[in-house]
Amino acid sequence: MHRPLRLTIDFSAIQSNWRWLQERAGVPAGAAVKADAYGLGARAAVDALLAAGCRTFFVSTWAEADELGALPADASLIVLHGVGPDDVEAALRLSARPCLNSAEQVARWKEIAPGRECDVMVDTGMNRLGLRPSEIGLLNGLSIDTLHSHLACADEDDPLNAMQLERFRAVVSSVPARRYAFANSAGICLGRDYSFDLVRPGLSLYGGIPRPEAEDNVRQVARLEAQVVQRRIIPAGESCGYGATFIADEDTEAAIVNIGYADGYLRGFSSRGSAFAGEFALPVLGRVSMDLVALGCDAAADLREGDWVEIDFDLPSASRQSGLSQYELLTTLGSRFERRWV
Repeated sequence: MHRPLRLTIDFSAIQSNWRWLQERAGVPAGAAVKADAYGLGARAAVDALLAAGCRTFFVSTWAEADELGALPADASLIVLHGVGPDDVEAALRLSARPCLNSAEQVARWKEIAPGRECDVMVDTGMNRLGLRPSEIGLLNGLSIDTLHSHLACADEDDPLNAMQLERFRAVVSSVPARRYAFANSAGICLGRDYSFDLVRPGLSLYGGIPRPEAEDNVRQVARLEAQVVQRRIIPAGESCGYGATFIADEDTEAAIVNIGYADGYLRGFSSRGSAFAGEFALPVLGRVSMDLVALGCDAAADLREGDWVEIDFDLPSASRQSGLSQYELLTTLGSRFERRWV
């Protein structure tokens, strides 16, 4: 069935981004493929990254681990949310490792899988998931593959970064593990003091720029295209779209295209976003609807029904246009796209 929306995902760009992140970190890089690889397709992303040499992958839940399917024998999959009371069957059946986050999870794992390897998250200032440093005595008797912590403000030059680093170093000196991991994409950009033995990039694998250090090094991965449904003239003085937020100063050529907030092109792009027809920039006119967007197309005289336009979805640019985070832009992409890996 024909789909009037295309999401093209660049296989080689993901690989290039992973290689740059690993080189920047100076240690092996894993890959966060949670949330369906930030909306782009987890299985395809894993296959691309395996081909590049990645061997450690992270998902949020056991359902995501199950959906991902089998990995090569030399690759590891870690479930970041640990093992809750309803996860026991899946945790024992699947080969993925839990990342234990609380005293309750530690006790549960010791009971159901004594001696089996796990990961552990220690909270050094995020106050989200993880054991407090004062609880690390509970880890005695565990076989810990990787001990993790997570930075709260790595995308900013915040004093908390150095504070968390010192706290994590203190934990590292007290808890034996095969590896230690601290940095996400932004943390990698902070420098090699934050690398330890393994890094966990996510956003930058998929084209996100968390800090200036990544500019000109991270390639765009996802490109969105939408098909024109109709070309029309908005007469001078008349409005376009819900709420009549756009009123034409003069007769205005508009292309109505097949994308809207149901597809993750959210209302933050209203009167701010843009698209391209070849070299011509086409501004969004008025509000984004559920399924449709109006684009000013005076400059693109040949644009017609059935033609394709490329939505401006360079993540930093789209973030500035919409006020949305780069993470939101990726993870809200809907199911109506034809996803194509090239």
